[in-house]
Amino acid sequence: MNNSMNLLLISNSTNPGEAYLGWPKEHIKNFCNKHNVKKVLFIPYAGVNLSPESVEKSYDVYEAKVKAVYASFGVEIYSIHKEAKPIEAIINAECIAVGGGNTFYLVNEMHRLGFMDAIRERALNGMPYMGWSAGSNVACPTMMTTNDMPIIQPESFDCMNLVPFQINPHYLDKNPEGHGGETREQRILEFLTVNRDIYVVGLRERCLFLYEDNKLNLVGPHSLRVFKYGEETQEKTADEDLSYLMAR
Repeated sequence: MNNSMNLLLISNSTNPGEAYLGWPKEHIKNFCNKHNVKKVLFIPYAGVNLSPESVEKSYDVYEAKVKAVYASFGVEIYSIHKEAKPIEAIINAECIAVGGGNTFYLVNEMHRLGFMDAIRERALNGMPYMGWSAGSNVACPTMMTTNDMPIIQPESFDCMNLVPFQINPHYLDKNPEGHGGETREQRILEFLTVNRDIYVVGLRERCLFLYEDNKLNLVGPHSLRVFKYGEETQEKTADEDLSYLMAR
């Protein structure tokens, strides 16, 4: 495994009452500045529902939404759905950002268009990669710890395996008031009953993973939860060593 990766994996894009990408904006800006990124290739496919007119229009809306945020700190966004040769665009990208939305549709399109392997190869060799929500899910070995509705059946649940553990973004400790279904913890324990050899990390809102210089750091105001079959669930804070999660 090449350890030159530079990853910014964000749980959520927006908190209630905040602007889009409001809370992670400074982290994204700092990540771009550190790696001298001026242009970012955006992958919009998770935002399938942003326009009632068409899927393609949804991508245009998503691109414009993200572009406005990045432009505020001097970084240009251009979307892969407008590229005539998308694989070449991936090969030549300074940096790639994968937006949140529906993980099933995102994974379907990334497999259909051949993007999984192309982006993985670039990221393993040091190209900065960032994603939020669904964009963090696809950095994992599979998409199987997403919270999203399966609106389409991808050819595979396999993803880029940039990190060797599963992320559950938007992790909630308990159900919203009035909801009687399974908690997020119960759903993760279901996954682990069937998939026993992998860690699952519950990444709470306003938190992110930063992987640089061969080190995985938690950034944000909350601890995270680490689940593994047959082991006691752990709470880990930002000042604790998380390197064991990157062991393969």
